[in-house]
Amino acid sequence: MDYGLLILTILTTILITKFILRLYQPNKNLPPSPRFCLPIIGHLHLLKQPLLHRALLNLSHSLGPVFSLRLGSRLAVIVSSPAAAEECFLTKNDIVLANRPRFTMGKYVAYDYTSMVTAPYGDHWRNLRRITALEVFSTHRLNGSAEIRQDEVKRLLQKLHGLSVQRPAKVELRPLLTGLTLNVIMRMMTGKRFYENDEGGKEKISLEFRELVAEILELSGADNPTDFLPALRWYDYKNYIKRAKRVGEKMDTFLQGFLDEHRANKGRLEFKNTMIAHLLDSQEKEPHYYSDVTIKGLILMMVIGGTDTSALTVEWAMSNLLNHPRVLETTRQNIDTQMEPSSSSRNRRLFKEDDLVNMNYLNNVVSETLRLYPVAPLMVPHFSSSDCVIGGFDVPRDTIVLVNLWAIHRDPTVWDDPTSFKPERFEGRDQLGQYSSKMMPFGLGRRVCPGLGLANRVVGLVLGSMVQCFEWESGSGGPVDMTEGPGLSMPKAEPLVVTCRPREVASELLF
Repeated sequence: MDYGLLILTILTTILITKFILRLYQPNKNLPPSPRFCLPIIGHLHLLKQPLLHRALLNLSHSLGPVFSLRLGSRLAVIVSSPAAAEECFLTKNDIVLANRPRFTMGKYVAYDYTSMVTAPYGDHWRNLRRITALEVFSTHRLNGSAEIRQDEVKRLLQKLHGLSVQRPAKVELRPLLTGLTLNVIMRMMTGKRFYENDEGGKEKISLEFRELVAEILELSGADNPTDFLPALRWYDYKNYIKRAKRVGEKMDTFLQGFLDEHRANKGRLEFKNTMIAHLLDSQEKEPHYYSDVTIKGLILMMVIGGTDTSALTVEWAMSNLLNHPRVLETTRQNIDTQMEPSSSSRNRRLFKEDDLVNMNYLNNVVSETLRLYPVAPLMVPHFSSSDCVIGGFDVPRDTIVLVNLWAIHRDPTVWDDPTSFKPERFEGRDQLGQYSSKMMPFGLGRRVCPGLGLANRVVGLVLGSMVQCFEWESGSGGPVDMTEGPGLSMPKAEPLVVTCRPREVASELLF
């Protein structure tokens, strides 16, 4: 007898029975869903769309701003309006929807659902939130690491200057920006640069680490069938679980190495003022709250959440500026005016983080970029801990809730001329860091991204410095292609290639 086939048949029968029973639950006013629903997998095939945020927006046009999808054995509710998002995270359902669904990657990579992003709402999550607010993302900690970010930006500018000082240089920005953001995060956490392309061995290590981060992002997509069809776990469909275990173990080896290195070098200057050093000091005082797993989970959150996202936002912003020369020139004039020599100094100075508070127009450019091209077009999934109501529809317990940020940010009932790039729409509004259900690139409510303050600093500093020091043109000489590519962080389909040449002031500022 083929026992594997027998087990699969039994499990399939159970799933079909469960599926049918859910379809005919009495007294349930479930959100509408597409009529075409395949046996067993339901609407799971819709998650294979290369641009899922656009596919879900198209469905909302016919089904409404709140609709449901049957994803294998799980129910998902899709939210595509500010009013419904406000219900979810700012008013009556803020606690009910403060949980996360349990996906495979959370178990094998995020330390069995104990990291900041994957932990269920409760005492452990509140402790993580407290630690990040005090030890990682507080204004004091961010101000203390400002020189790291300034130094990394200056290194990037000097590299671009070296490439273009003789003649305009054509460069692809994404790898340079990703290297910069990775170095910023790793220097803040560990005290060491991690991306070097001129020091032999370091390049091999950094390449392995960056490939590991990329694989984690790839495996973390919302389209893994084993998360919705439990029967597939029995024979590990496409070796997904095996890959998740492997990348989780490799990443843990890296992260544990950082902690061990700090312990072995405690007292040395280069290891004194890092985030890991502060966390290990707190561990000695409160070992219960600051376990190794907790610290490694925080580092993981910083690396995964803070590398690609900031780099891609700068790439999208520069693409927008190149397609709107008037906006680029206004941004440059805003920066030049603020950087004019003061009475106590004869020379201009390089753009700094502290200047962002006075750079209203630059901040508007960043806000408009985040509106049109949020680096997470679908908010990190939430999970209902009890029955609730969204948009007048019943949402049962254990339902996955997905918010289509991309659709909300382009809602014509909220935004005038919603698909156009108009930084002026934010004039007079302190938009950076002041988000609402109409504009929420970092999420909303209790589980808003804790790193939004750091992200705004990095993006503003990098973009402002690049505009201050260089003249920019599209590498093709024509308009930049703004097509989105597939992926959790919505990269550009075609990486941005630019031509840059130093402005007259660049040599004075950079050397």
